[in-house]
Amino acid sequence: MLQMLGIFFLVGGHASYLSYRRRTGSARQWTAGRVKRLGRPLLGVTAVWALLLPLLHYGLGVPADTLHTAATLVVQPLWFVGVYAVVTALTPYCVRASERLGAWAALPLLGSVAVVDLLRYGPYADAMPSWLSLLNLLPGWMFAYQLGVSWGDGRLGRRGGWLLLGGGTALFATLLLVLHYPVSMVGVPGEARTNSHPPSLLVLALAAAQCGAAILLRERLARLLRRPALWAPVVLVNLSAMTLLCWHQSAMLAAAIPGSFLGALPGLTTAPDTVGWVLARLAWMPLFAGLLVVITKYARPLEEPWKRTGAVRAVAVGVLAAGFGYFALAA
Repeated sequence: MLQMLGIFFLVGGHASYLSYRRRTGSARQWTAGRVKRLGRPLLGVTAVWALLLPLLHYGLGVPADTLHTAATLVVQPLWFVGVYAVVTALTPYCVRASERLGAWAALPLLGSVAVVDLLRYGPYADAMPSWLSLLNLLPGWMFAYQLGVSWGDGRLGRRGGWLLLGGGTALFATLLLVLHYPVSMVGVPGEARTNSHPPSLLVLALAAAQCGAAILLRERLARLLRRPALWAPVVLVNLSAMTLLCWHQSAMLAAAIPGSFLGALPGLTTAPDTVGWVLARLAWMPLFAGLLVVITKYARPLEEPWKRTGAVRAVAVGVLAAGFGYFALAA
């Protein structure tokens, strides 16, 4: 229930619609600008880590297995940025769909995921190819984004919010209790079925309910955020949102990698297999937060346009990022 990517894509669609309508250039220029803005911090963190790996391994003696685990931890939370970039590039089409169909433009996306789920989990599941589930990747995450576009367009209001909340909750309960979908909203090692990689119909049901609740609560939350004490932190975090996303695992690793030389440190370098580990992990959180603040201070400029980066440097950054990604994801 705490998986909030539906809200993320809803708000992203809403913000993209408003930005798209305010654009001064062509739709192509707007799309290129948005995708570059998403890509810069992503390339930055992966390129920096590509330079750090040989230093940590050959200079400080960090084992290759440890670095592989660290690289995987850095890359794993970033997977949906690529999906979000693709969805963002489709904003002009989402706007046209909303203008024609309103919030109902999201319904074919829901239907597409339902059909794929029926094929891969239904009576003919054994005859279906393994790649079939990949067909859910784009419509599964685009569903909430399309709702966000319609929300920004004024075509989705409180009445639609109630429909999404009620319908999404009912569908969510049916899929869990009647059709026995997996309970976990994230991937669980060893499970034959997963709800999120790629998204199943259960993810869309949860997203619908969450989006409906967000739409219904918007005015109340807006009143609360008129208070400067509450609004200021929101603005501060929003200014560095991509930096925080890209570097939060690095902040943890900035403590864990040096800590690995000191032996077993509960909550930091030991396996997460007890309640005691969770409590110990919480005790490390202030250190992680402090490290993230420091890292953000120096990494934040990577979100800005790279005006002084020539073609050779841009290619070098891309090669470094690709190499790090391959190292992180290779078996």
